[in-house]
Amino acid sequence: SHVTDDGCFISCTQECILSGIMSVNGKKVLHMDRNPYYGGESSSITPLEELYKRFTLPDSPPESMGRGRDWNVDLIPKFLMANGQLVKMLLYTEVTRYLDFKVVEGSFVYKGGKIYKVPSTETEALASNLMGMFEKRRFRKFLVFVANFDENDPKTFEGVDPKTTTMRDVYKKFDLGQDVIDFTGHALALYRTDDYLDVPCLETINRIKLYSESLARYGKSPYLYPLYGLGELPQGFARLSAIYGGTYMLNKPVDEIVMEGGHVIGVKSEGEVARCKQLICDPSYIPDRVRKAGQVIRVICILSHPIKNTNDANSCQIIIPQNQVNRNSDIYVCMISYAHNVAAQGKYIAIVSTTVETSEPEAEIEPALELLEPIDQKFVAISDLYEPTDDGTESQVFASRSYDATTHFETTCNDIKDIYKRMTGSDFDFENMKRKQNDVFGEDEQ
Repeated sequence: SHVTDDGCFISCTQECILSGIMSVNGKKVLHMDRNPYYGGESSSITPLEELYKRFTLPDSPPESMGRGRDWNVDLIPKFLMANGQLVKMLLYTEVTRYLDFKVVEGSFVYKGGKIYKVPSTETEALASNLMGMFEKRRFRKFLVFVANFDENDPKTFEGVDPKTTTMRDVYKKFDLGQDVIDFTGHALALYRTDDYLDVPCLETINRIKLYSESLARYGKSPYLYPLYGLGELPQGFARLSAIYGGTYMLNKPVDEIVMEGGHVIGVKSEGEVARCKQLICDPSYIPDRVRKAGQVIRVICILSHPIKNTNDANSCQIIIPQNQVNRNSDIYVCMISYAHNVAAQGKYIAIVSTTVETSEPEAEIEPALELLEPIDQKFVAISDLYEPTDDGTESQVFASRSYDATTHFETTCNDIKDIYKRMTGSDFDFENMKRKQNDVFGEDEQ
């Protein structure tokens, strides 16, 4: 038997989100996954016994860890920027009705072996130990400049040209010192490396704006995290897709991707071919169309205590800027807990991640693990990062990129927009989609 569809998706979070969006746009969608759960490598693992099995630990969890089914552990931790692209996608598709979010309690940055709260208000900036008195005034001036900056209004430029002035020069203009530059670039603009310093400043200014606007929405930090873990996201988009007539198949092995004359015509599974015009999948399904672009190490740590010096926060992010530990890329720590229904009562999950730079990845994250001591149990994963070698125009096979080490979804959303553009030939535009949706389904049925 043949199923005929416009688009066939093979799972991962990017694929789930795109299949939801394409369904809303009136495309016929078939979504297959070789796993028994949604979301591919970005799923949440439950119960805890399953996590021990997955990392082939010899024992089962000790009784002190409580009930196994109280745990929901993300393999790839990420927070959502309150004003960021993924929240916009969730609001646009109304997937928010299936999810409950909590605000992450604080964002911290590492300096000289200690962690400091990233100042989230003017008052905090003035009280922060990250800077001296005069530096604070200059930093405040810089923040006011960023807040007022509008790329369409040259009156707000103060002599900065968004297209040619580098960020290094902007920092010089405000006379900001190295420590402030470190935390601005890495904890506010969320760059993983220092490459951004020598390119035009517009993107950096927009990233700092996004941080401040996200922060302004809820006050404690700019980040949100869903109750029951990130595995809820792909499930939400799966429900959305189903409402619009999309078909989901879990536990479906993919035997081969069927090509004809250089482009995809279907996916073969258990002897049957599901026909399609376009295919989106994560790199693991098409090894011959992707290349390895590096590695990421992620260490999941179970703790029985909040992280020291975070004011007993039950969730937080810590960024260790590369300069502070003589590296080329930052180290991230994401911490969530029983307060998010992802761990047993009184337990915390901290996940450390970074881009691998040496032949001893575990030694690279030592500074982060020291902040977490004592650790009840560690689960170490080193994953290869893949990127597509083929943009899909000819083959109509579109591969997503592997998840990078960042602890928020902005780079993932850029990937989603990139695939969308390659598939449809037009830019991803929320406003335009809203109008289309009304044309297809009428105002009253929304």
